[in-house]
Amino acid sequence: MSTPSPNILSDDELVRLDRYWRASLYLCAGMLYLRENPLLHEPLRLEHIKHRLLGHWGSDPGQTLVWTHMNRLIRARDLDAIFVSGPGHGAPSVLAHAWLEGRYGELYADKGPGLDGLRRFFKEFSFPGGVGSHCTPETPGSLHEGGELGYSLSHAYGAAFDHPDLLVVCMVGDGEAEAGPLATAWHSNKFLDPARDGAVLPVLHLNGYKIANPTVLARIPHDQLADLMRGYGYEPFFVEGDEPQRVHRLLATTLETALDRIADIQRRARTGSFEGLPTWPMIVLRTPKGWTGPKEVDGHRVEGTWRAHQIPLDPHKDTGHLRQLEQWLRSYRPETLFTADGQLVPELAALAPSGHRRMSANPVANGGLLRRALLRPDIREYAVAVTEPGTATEENTRPTGRLLRDVMRANPDRFRFFCPDETASNRLDDIYQASGKAWMAATLPEDADGTHLERGGRVMEILSEHMLEGWLEGYLLSGRHGLLASYEAFIHVIDSMFNQHAKWLEKALDVPWRASVSSLNILVTSTVWRQDHNGFSHQDPGFLDVVTNKSPRVTRIYLPPDANCLLSVVDHCLDSTDKINVIVADKQRHLQYLTIEEAADHCTKGIGIWDWASSDDGAEPDLVMACAGDVPTMEALAATALLREHFPALKVRFVNVVDLFRLQPESEHVHGLSDAEFDSLFTRDKPVIFNFHGYPWLIHKLLYRRHNSRNVHVRGYKEQGNINTPMDLAIRNQIDRFDLVIDAIDRVPGLLVAGAHVRDRMKDAILACQRFACSEGYDQPEYADWRWPGRTGAA
Repeated sequence: MSTPSPNILSDDELVRLDRYWRASLYLCAGMLYLRENPLLHEPLRLEHIKHRLLGHWGSDPGQTLVWTHMNRLIRARDLDAIFVSGPGHGAPSVLAHAWLEGRYGELYADKGPGLDGLRRFFKEFSFPGGVGSHCTPETPGSLHEGGELGYSLSHAYGAAFDHPDLLVVCMVGDGEAEAGPLATAWHSNKFLDPARDGAVLPVLHLNGYKIANPTVLARIPHDQLADLMRGYGYEPFFVEGDEPQRVHRLLATTLETALDRIADIQRRARTGSFEGLPTWPMIVLRTPKGWTGPKEVDGHRVEGTWRAHQIPLDPHKDTGHLRQLEQWLRSYRPETLFTADGQLVPELAALAPSGHRRMSANPVANGGLLRRALLRPDIREYAVAVTEPGTATEENTRPTGRLLRDVMRANPDRFRFFCPDETASNRLDDIYQASGKAWMAATLPEDADGTHLERGGRVMEILSEHMLEGWLEGYLLSGRHGLLASYEAFIHVIDSMFNQHAKWLEKALDVPWRASVSSLNILVTSTVWRQDHNGFSHQDPGFLDVVTNKSPRVTRIYLPPDANCLLSVVDHCLDSTDKINVIVADKQRHLQYLTIEEAADHCTKGIGIWDWASSDDGAEPDLVMACAGDVPTMEALAATALLREHFPALKVRFVNVVDLFRLQPESEHVHGLSDAEFDSLFTRDKPVIFNFHGYPWLIHKLLYRRHNSRNVHVRGYKEQGNINTPMDLAIRNQIDRFDLVIDAIDRVPGLLVAGAHVRDRMKDAILACQRFACSEGYDQPEYADWRWPGRTGAA
């Protein structure tokens, strides 16, 4: 392979590239400071400057530099490329190029070319009612919100999967590079198939500092950093300097070399002459923080230090800063970059790509434009046969694994499944019949027996929830579909990623030009009530609490009680857009209650009375027994059977909840029941016992505005657990059938005294269960193998 000449840029190209870069820098600085006088047609005055100076300057010069050079290569090579901005608060760099390329004016007509448009463009940045300093959904060309601390690289690779012609240029901030998710994400190169996927070009931007500290990677020796990147499997190229013309020439040469390397890897892979792990190129760009900005302020060095991180000058606090700010802005010579009426001069405008080749207008960064609906088989083909409710058992996730297998088969270019090393553990391993696990590295003979490793595999497995979530988000935001499955105790690892994605979706709903993307579907399994073997550390249903804190426009929680309900819920979620669907379903064998038709109806309603388990016969009940979740449903049914046996005149209404947000008022969540609907189900004054999968106070949080909320008694997990049997774990947290019967006796008028004998028997049963478990190490078969007795049978 030939190495490009170090003088790849002609003198004229170099001048024009530098001028374009300086135009972008002027826009970045203008966004930070100006609300009037956008092109300095008059001397700068204090009233031209925003009163509150909010934003970050430090990373903008390096990011705009790379974007400027990529524009040249996009035009020269007709590249399909997008830009992922990782450094925090780096939106000015992306916004500036969107404005220069004309895309901003196409989407926001009042903020495009022209003096008034430029003035409004400057003013709206970090201004009430405007746009934020991160790459928010309002930012053209972005599918990633900078400043999320560590997700840029996994998002970039997620976007590159199954986009064979795409190049994703990912700027990694050196502060961001210290985050755990980013450190892991370097391994994404081992899952990128050059025969089928696009390419990612990471650019590690070493500007030396975070907010007020040096960064680790900027201070380690050159050889250590090079070895680190080589150890990750990259070929590192270094571009270092503080003299713009020299850096321009080095970067131009290095980018040409990197793209040649990428093209060669892809060509050989796609002609069958490449095996093993490719060594992909990456670039280390070392330039000063706040480059081209003020070199010194108030006797302190600024450029190249932590002081350049945010706002280097504040004219409101020091009038001397006003003149220094004007000198800084005029150093870019805006009169040579823009026409008097606020247009980019024609010779510079010609440097930008056109149409969808502009990175600010690439449809991949507005992935809903590319989204095609999934081809989904009929879920009835996977249904569990249910002749009598509560008598047969099935592993609840097993049929869904078969469904996902056939979804993958029908959509080989737009559906992937993401899971830590748990696909088989979660009873979803039928999916391997459609595709193995993505694996590009070496294999051993013993791997052939059950590991399902496959070059080009579409099951993405790595023991990092951060990586999987990042890949999936990038995959969805660039127009495709997927599902992530994880153990319930470990889904908390992605709490912050879930939060940020929910915020992105919420904002995107209000951006008219953002097209709908496929929902983020999370299957939470291996749940709290069947973690008796792993113990207390694996017992945590609190992810649901995190979900309920986010916007009701984008969040959904489903707790299907059996396999057919899970099929119905998953089918619905795979078809949905602009949501985060959290589905809680255990992998173990559970009782089955509803036929597939009944399940579809029940899940569509989200909440409903199970007539076959109720004894109110259409009358007003004495007690409402409610439940959400598979194990809580079984225990609530067992309690109902005991109540019917011991108190045959008691009128019990059995209510099962699948869609948790149905409990909220319709004023608080689009899925919420009206007060009339809620009162019809739960009454206005009768006792309600609610057996819940998660922490009990979450139900109180959702119900507190309801008329009958004071009569709702919730049982759920309350941090009581160890290496217990399933029944013992239920008893310790009082979601078991015996405690529910005691709750009913305590709350139904007339039972407190009359039910004393039954209450005593229930306490005896609790003690007997715990003694047996402690003695034998398993649960008594009469409880472990309990079945619903029917309307006339005994418990």
